[in-house]
Amino acid sequence: MIKAFVVDQDRLHPVDHLTANSVDVVWVDMLNPTKDEEKAVELWLNVLIPTREEMEEIEISSRLYAEKGAYVMTATLPAHTDGDQPEMLPVTFMLAGERLITIRYHEPRAFQTFPMRAEKTDVGCTSGETILVSLLEAIVDRLADVLERTSRDVIGISHDIFDSKEKKASKRDRNFKEIIHRIGSKEDLISKIQDSLLTLQRLSGFLANVVTQDVGGKVIRARVKTIARDVSSLSDNASFQTQKINFLLDATLGMINIEQNGIIKIFSVAAVVFLPPTLVASVYGMNFEIMPELKWDLGYPIALGVMVLSAILPFWFFRRKGWL
Repeated sequence: MIKAFVVDQDRLHPVDHLTANSVDVVWVDMLNPTKDEEKAVELWLNVLIPTREEMEEIEISSRLYAEKGAYVMTATLPAHTDGDQPEMLPVTFMLAGERLITIRYHEPRAFQTFPMRAEKTDVGCTSGETILVSLLEAIVDRLADVLERTSRDVIGISHDIFDSKEKKASKRDRNFKEIIHRIGSKEDLISKIQDSLLTLQRLSGFLANVVTQDVGGKVIRARVKTIARDVSSLSDNASFQTQKINFLLDATLGMINIEQNGIIKIFSVAAVVFLPPTLVASVYGMNFEIMPELKWDLGYPIALGVMVLSAILPFWFFRRKGWL
């Protein structure tokens, strides 16, 4: 599918047909393009459109290059970022003269919100360069929103770990399992966002050289530098969240070990407490013919008292030492 846009009073307006408005079109957004659509755009620009396989190459030389006066830049962007399993696919931005072409195979949120905003308000869209910079700003804003939401979720996980109100061990165990699952989801999300920020960092550096060579003016160069600084700041924030998530994972595993050690300690104390009474009962359970205590009138209560006392003394000793 091809979406074409023209500029009218610094605002974007969609047009129905690319060929009918080929002279005025400044932005062509290609979503899941067919072979025929790719050929039509190639004939219009006289520049080859990268294939999906070429877009997925990880080498910088395959993602950032110039060809026949056109600058090709590819970044990995997330889509469906409302959840913890975003769809990560490459998006290519092509600057060919005053025109911008974007090729993508998924739906990042910025490609939905930016055209609607640019159609209603003046965001300074006068050429392909200004549209690209504004679009990148919208993408970075969206990534910032995702990291803010993730930060709030991580704070919630930390609260559930250290301020749990559950008293039953079985419920705490279930909670810890759920927390580990949530930690894993957040770590995977932040890792994907970091990958996206890395590609945007490289793209902004390449774009800074492009607009420096062009006559776009100081304003565009300043905006590109701002994008680069914002991406760097978001990358630092993502690294900090990764460290915090690793800490929370270690803390959760530590809490699980404490729970397990507490259970093992209870069994150990119970075994030690009941060992002396068991010894006394074993002695008087032996089948010897001569056992003087068997003739005592108070032999039975005395044996019970010795067993109770032998159980109380180890328990008292453990309490005095602070082991319980």
